[in-house]
Amino acid sequence: MNCIWSEHIQGVMTLYLSRKLRFDDLFFEQYDRLFQLDRNREWKILEIGCGPGALSGALHRWYPGARITALDRDSNFIAFAREHIPGVTFVEGDALRLPFESEAFDVTISNTVQEHVEPAAFWGEQRRVLKPGGVCLCLSARKGIRCTAPCLETTEEEKAFWDSLPSSGEELRKYGVCRYPLSEAELPASMEQHGFRNVTTGYAVIDLTPDAEKYSGKLAEAMIEEGRQSSLEAIRSVSSMHAEAAVAAVNRKYDERLRLYRAGIRQWDTAVSITMMVRGVK
Repeated sequence: MNCIWSEHIQGVMTLYLSRKLRFDDLFFEQYDRLFQLDRNREWKILEIGCGPGALSGALHRWYPGARITALDRDSNFIAFAREHIPGVTFVEGDALRLPFESEAFDVTISNTVQEHVEPAAFWGEQRRVLKPGGVCLCLSARKGIRCTAPCLETTEEEKAFWDSLPSSGEELRKYGVCRYPLSEAELPASMEQHGFRNVTTGYAVIDLTPDAEKYSGKLAEAMIEEGRQSSLEAIRSVSSMHAEAAVAAVNRKYDERLRLYRAGIRQWDTAVSITMMVRGVK
């Protein structure tokens, strides 16, 4: 089993809940405009680096005639996805050695994968498994906007917890996290250099502001709870004498954020993610 990512970098629920929000159906029109895929066509789609399956689940909803296969090398992610995401075939495997025949898919798609993978192998394997005329979609997170509600600022208990741990930078380097970053200009150029044509770029701007009236109460509270679960999972993933106090502090502050939301006391905290999408044709 390979569980490096889920156990050392991003936990299952952290990744699943954040992506579930960003690929909510409310944002479909933005992605659909960028993907340029006919909703009525029976595409064979491969998602590379699917994590716990949130994007694959969205693709299954958005393109009901498509046959979707999703791959990740982390066993925990694949196990979670198989249990929670219907209608998608999940496969454990490596993006550098895709376990599929050549020219097997109409579309490949990845989300925040490119920066961790050597470019020649990343693009080369996708070209190999794509049919002639097949479409490669590469989603890449860019710098967004984050503004925290006063009640959600880091507590003294959390600070004591994180200060008790060694720096995580060396561990991230050890696992090759973000070893191959490309700028907004370098990313489409890299796709072209590795054999794709008709390359285009675009951006999806996903605004997660719980107090915005355009969002239902259910979705607004999901935004708040995503922050809670991410914080709790990060704390529980490591051992520290300060963990219990930090967990209690996190729950207190998110309980307060929910209380304020339900009382109509707006905080206007926000997380705006910007996703670059590069599209090319084999």
